[in-house]
Amino acid sequence: MSSKLVYWFREGGESMRSLLGGKGAGLGEMTHMGLPVPPGFTITTEACINYYNLGENMPPGLKEDIETYMKELERVTGKDFGGAKDPLLVSVRSGAPISMPGMMDTVLNLGLNDQSVMGLWQATNDLRFALDCHRRFMQMFGNVVLEIPHSEFEKTLGQVRRAEGAAYDHEISPDGLKKVIQGYRKLVKEQAGVEFPEDPMEQLYMAVLAVFRSWNNERAIIYRNINKIPHDLGTAVNVQVMVFGNMGLDSGTGVLFTRNPSTGENRLYGEYLMNAQGEDVVAGLRTPVPIGQMREELPAVYKEIETMAALLEDHYKDMQDIEFTIEHGKLYILQTRTGKRTAQASLEIARQLVHEDRISKKEAVRRVKPEEVSRLLHRSVDPGATNQLLAKGLPASPGAAVGTIVFDSDTAERIGQEQKVILVRPETNPDDMPGIVHSQGILTSRGGMTCHAAIVARGMGKPAVVGCEGMRLDMDARQARFGSLLLNEGDTVSIDGASGNVYLGEVPLVEPILGDAFKEILQWADEFRRLGVEANADTPDDALKARELGAEGIGLCRTEHMFMAADRLPIVQEMIMAESETDRRAALDKLLPIQREDFRVILKAMRGYPVTIRLLDPPLHEFLPKVEDLLVRVMEMRGANAPAAKIREAEILLREARNLHEQNPMMGLRGCRLGLLWPEVYEMQARAIFQATAALFKAGYTDVQPEVMVPLVGQANELEILRGLVEKVAAEVKAEEGVDFPVVIGTMIEVPRSALTADEVAHHAQFFSFGTNDLTQMTFGFSRDDAEARFLHRYLELGILKENPFAVLDRTGVGKLVKMAVELGRSTRPDLVIGVCGEHGGEPTSVEFFHQAGLNYVSCSPFRVPVARLSAAHAAIKEDQA
Repeated sequence: MSSKLVYWFREGGESMRSLLGGKGAGLGEMTHMGLPVPPGFTITTEACINYYNLGENMPPGLKEDIETYMKELERVTGKDFGGAKDPLLVSVRSGAPISMPGMMDTVLNLGLNDQSVMGLWQATNDLRFALDCHRRFMQMFGNVVLEIPHSEFEKTLGQVRRAEGAAYDHEISPDGLKKVIQGYRKLVKEQAGVEFPEDPMEQLYMAVLAVFRSWNNERAIIYRNINKIPHDLGTAVNVQVMVFGNMGLDSGTGVLFTRNPSTGENRLYGEYLMNAQGEDVVAGLRTPVPIGQMREELPAVYKEIETMAALLEDHYKDMQDIEFTIEHGKLYILQTRTGKRTAQASLEIARQLVHEDRISKKEAVRRVKPEEVSRLLHRSVDPGATNQLLAKGLPASPGAAVGTIVFDSDTAERIGQEQKVILVRPETNPDDMPGIVHSQGILTSRGGMTCHAAIVARGMGKPAVVGCEGMRLDMDARQARFGSLLLNEGDTVSIDGASGNVYLGEVPLVEPILGDAFKEILQWADEFRRLGVEANADTPDDALKARELGAEGIGLCRTEHMFMAADRLPIVQEMIMAESETDRRAALDKLLPIQREDFRVILKAMRGYPVTIRLLDPPLHEFLPKVEDLLVRVMEMRGANAPAAKIREAEILLREARNLHEQNPMMGLRGCRLGLLWPEVYEMQARAIFQATAALFKAGYTDVQPEVMVPLVGQANELEILRGLVEKVAAEVKAEEGVDFPVVIGTMIEVPRSALTADEVAHHAQFFSFGTNDLTQMTFGFSRDDAEARFLHRYLELGILKENPFAVLDRTGVGKLVKMAVELGRSTRPDLVIGVCGEHGGEPTSVEFFHQAGLNYVSCSPFRVPVARLSAAHAAIKEDQA
């Protein structure tokens, strides 16, 4: 740990990112490059960590360091901090090691007081400018440092604006601004119980601590949880000399991306505002103009921006998000960072950079996040949709979303967990983060393509339409007006983040079309990964979709899902209620040709790849109506004097449902236990598999590869008996059909005992496939449905669990069983093929674990296949780099 808590920008750089944060590292790097960066210093992330370790107190010596650095800054600039003549003012900004845009706090114009505001007036000869800077500072400081709601300041400002008949803040007169400032002083006294601080050093100390505090505000914690950013990194604080974009029509401020963050197109993309400060652009309070317009308005500055953007992108070898200010025609660069982008843009930019010989294919694959690939699979608006177009805004983040409109973050958070909602706001701010998380998409009436809503939505892969000026909001009445049409909270709208269109009602959505960048990046990923990727698929359509998305086989075909179809369920119920083996076989004879055709179509669709078919594994009661419903039906039939035969039929069904009712169905008569109790069921399924295989072999499809999986084995002799049954059926089919084909039999490891005795089980298995969903349930002793509905959220809040173990594999417990089973199984059978077919097979960090554990493949739902392919490549690249 460094004992030095403060660094000049010129002392830092990208190699010190963990200590100086992303913003501080970028400012240091740009200073070394000779770019026009206003001078300043960075207070380290270690100072923030110390602050929390000390019970949220200023670390020893930090005050003295800040004072020393400020004196040197006064000497360098020739200005006095808070002075009466040409005062030195600073910005105080956060900067975490990993970019968290908008999640933490900033204070601008710090150092203003009754004395220095007069000095600023004299230095600029612009009273209105000086007073506007003062009111902005008081508003930001009051909100960020004194924690007074932003809306309270807006009320005061709005009252003066309306009294003067001004349409916008910048039209308020100097006298009006003086009233605003006096109103702010009164507000601070009432809300915070203190006088607004006049001492600039006190302002600075308080602002630094407020930025430290913002590391653990609600929106920052939510953002870190979503993006899996560690909570112990801390934030740095950057203190930088202020430059002003609101000093007249030759001044301005803006944000630009070196490439289009929505599409990846290689051209400057961004916005700016003349006579404005940075908060005006990112807060969405004024609608900025496209950066290209500066080519006509300020051609010399635009050319300089182009040059600096090219320099920064070439230096970082990635698309950059750059904040700049123009003060009296002079350009200053305030920040550069790797730009947030949509999933489509992420892949396109990575591909471009490879073709431009700036990065390698391996680096391109490493940069694309698995969740970005997942987002590309989201649907869009059907071009043939006929819904009424309500309005058109700016297409800030692509994708389509449908939901009921809500007008505040709290409501979105509350009901968004149960139903689909669209968060509708004048503009979003970081405090809206909880609502954004639980919304399907975002719609705002103000803001531009670089406003908070746009940036956050792109980063989270959520559709967003911003700056929708055709929408008029009444937040008090909770209504949105589109022309003559008035919508209330709870009405349904659809938004298209690719076009900016807003539609009335629920529009039909269509499946995505995957572009060249998607295909090329995943082809590169396949070159680096060593883990196979298969899919869980129960129908021919699922199999074809999986193959289209790059699956190398089917790792789990769940036969019980095939039995639930309306035309099959009565036959299954007939089988369950059979009173003898003869009657049961009669029902199974009806199911045999149906199952055979199922398997024939799926095997043909996946020819050339293995298809692992799991024999029946549900609790039998799932095929029958609920006991309560049947009891009501019987009583109603008796009361209505229904025919005796019908009543008798319903009574038998009720009796069987009661007989099959189990106290804990998950651990009852299911899996191989069913096969041992009613072997004729597994005989029928094995016969259907092998008859389908024989038919395909005869038709010339000799590359079909069925594999039979026996579920829920806990003891080796369970598998031994059922393996013998399956082999006997295979031999019979071969003899009947005159066809020879390979027979592959394995088991699903989902009971802890089978993992602990995997060396014994492997004597009878050619493959293992971990069913991590049930293995997790049985290892923890949790019922997934009950745990997620009742107490798992509390475990996560208390830190008992870091992740939901049903979403992210529990490496410590379940993972230990997996590793043990791999080692024991291969000690008996070195060529044992091992995979995983639980939902964890498509979760990136779990895929990394399976790679490390030496598995041969993972299997997941078809739409998670691209995620698994990329995750497997990441795991291999990470291992190679280590």
